[in-house]
Amino acid sequence: MLPVEDLLWVAYYALLAAAVVAGGALLLLHFLRGRSVAVQLAVQGAATVLATISGIVVISFMMVLNDHDRAVVLAVVTAAAPVALAVSVLLGRRLVAANRTLVDAVRADRFEPPAAARLPAELAELSRELEAAYERLAESHRREQALEASRRELVAWVSHDLRTPLAGLRAMAEALEDEVVADPATVRDYHGRIRTEVDRLAEMVDDLFELSRIHAGALRLSRARVGLADLVADAVAGTEPLARAKGVRLHGGVSEALPVQVDASELGRALRNLVVNAIRHTPGDGTIEVTGEVRGGEALVTVADACGGIPEADLPRVFDVAFRGESARTPGGGAGLGLAIARGIVEAHAGRIGVTNAGPGCRFVVHLPLPAP
Repeated sequence: MLPVEDLLWVAYYALLAAAVVAGGALLLLHFLRGRSVAVQLAVQGAATVLATISGIVVISFMMVLNDHDRAVVLAVVTAAAPVALAVSVLLGRRLVAANRTLVDAVRADRFEPPAAARLPAELAELSRELEAAYERLAESHRREQALEASRRELVAWVSHDLRTPLAGLRAMAEALEDEVVADPATVRDYHGRIRTEVDRLAEMVDDLFELSRIHAGALRLSRARVGLADLVADAVAGTEPLARAKGVRLHGGVSEALPVQVDASELGRALRNLVVNAIRHTPGDGTIEVTGEVRGGEALVTVADACGGIPEADLPRVFDVAFRGESARTPGGGAGLGLAIARGIVEAHAGRIGVTNAGPGCRFVVHLPLPAP
């Protein structure tokens, strides 16, 4: 048995020889860092074999082996070298093939993940992540297409809605300018109609600006603790003249005192949009109920009208931009932005909004999170 001191010297020189080989291998791998994994694995396998051989050579000289024994040891190690290199090359080829399979799947029109059995664990995990990323990209593409279609529809519909009042304003302005209309009563009537059309145009531009802020994520909320009953009362009071002019009965109330943490101005606008929409589609002598309550840990505001219901096929599109559920354009019907704005404002408050057919009409329900105690 060798003394401990001799064993330490053997280990030292063997480590030194292996370090020299490893340094050369690392330098070579640095220059080959842009080459295939198979080439780098072949270099790694060769470095392992050379490090072993160099250590054995150093040990054989230190142990003063005869030439016969030294040759036998070196022959055994050298015979094992091709096996190690073959394993490295085969592993490299397998990794290259798996990588090529993954690259082909990525380059395809639609990503189809390769069978997990064909990929190493790391590449299989990468394949799953790529599949999830492609699904997210596909969903984003679908949303982008829907948004683009909605924008085109909005431009077409708003252009139509702008053309009608502008044409009327032009005709009335030309009539006044050419003094075709001269009697004071008719002039006053024209002035009143011009003011009405201008108000409609201003409201439409305001809605477009609000919608653009929502879509751009530029809607800034100034939250404060306010009573839900106050919000409902303001929405009812602000739309009461419109309901009275149409002969619609409008009622509102909250069952209990309930504070919410919201931007009173923005959320009030959303509620008014819902009530105005209900008034617009409820026939004369109909009834609209605006109520608030707590249910399931949320604050709920419900606007129930008597519009006669919405076709089931149209329910998913009710909150889309410029959707009115009818092909005919009617003056004074709005640009179809009120519900889209209401949804954007409610979602900005981390809430949600939905609609169902119920009773003689529809029920719009706004869900809002309750403030922390």
